Amino acid sequence: MTGQPIPVIIDCDTGVDDALALLFAVRHPDLDLRAVTCVAGNTDVDGVVRNTLTVLEQAGAPHIPVARGASRPLIEAPRSAKHVHGEDGMGDLGLPAPTRAPADVDALTLLRREILASPRPVTLIPTAPLTNIALLLRTHPEVVGNIERIVFMGGAVATGNATPVAEFNVWHDPEAAAILLTAGVPITMYGLDVFMRVDVPAPDVRRLRASDEPGARLAGELLAHRPSAPDPDGDDPAGGLGDAGAVCAVVDPAGLTTRLLPVEVSLAPGPTRGQTIVDRRPRPGEAEIHEGGRETALVDVALDVDVARYTKLYLDTVEGGAR
Repeated sequence: MTGQPIPVIIDCDTGVDDALALLFAVRHPDLDLRAVTCVAGNTDVDGVVRNTLTVLEQAGAPHIPVARGASRPLIEAPRSAKHVHGEDGMGDLGLPAPTRAPADVDALTLLRREILASPRPVTLIPTAPLTNIALLLRTHPEVVGNIERIVFMGGAVATGNATPVAEFNVWHDPEAAAILLTAGVPITMYGLDVFMRVDVPAPDVRRLRASDEPGARLAGELLAHRPSAPDPDGDDPAGGLGDAGAVCAVVDPAGLTTRLLPVEVSLAPGPTRGQTIVDRRPRPGEAEIHEGGRETALVDVALDVDVARYTKLYLDTVEGGAR
């Protein structure tokens, strides 16, 4: 890429793989990380703020404002993923408390301020439940005019993880996800269909863990905490990049195969709540013929990913050291 870096804001629930995403974002020269906003999800929102500040500090990042956002979904009670990310949300790695402090404004104020102040339209990268983004769109709709695209990690075309059909971030706050889809800007859905595929091979994880550079070493420890495949040598497993792939997609969108497809979120109670319903049919079906079509958001849905390309991009960036 040439020219000016892409201004981005990450909205996260840090979280092991959110941390991997932050490490990449602060180290890639084609990204200008203007702010990070925090929301309850993988752990409680105060833990998310703490984890985010710790990661930025370990990465040697310049001053980047970090703000506390929603402590619960719009309607549902909060439901964490500590069984995946550890009691502290960061793999229980015993990381030091951050010396940095969060911004003195809330997440919505910071989002509005940074979006409107950016000389170029901002790309939003939510890697968490979409509560903050939904509140922003409803409270400050004027920001839409300076948003280039929203690339969100969430949803699934095929199989869910929170339920058989629903992915965690969308399932955690389905109403917020439904609001996101009406944002009126281009949207890319980096869902489980590609999320689960991008990993770092075991030898690379071992090399990162042995690094003398704090950010690279942290990436190795985080990857080792979220194994994606067993190691044939019986040592460390391969580690899934997870949310970090969505940030890779902003830098290198050609690594994704996407289709512009209608997407809606199931909001009804029951086993399909939180499902992202992606219409891949080539033509309308009987329901539309007999009952009439309904307006559905068109989203660039990620259907395939160049795994080797994104793995190399991630390693080259994170092992490049502090900017």
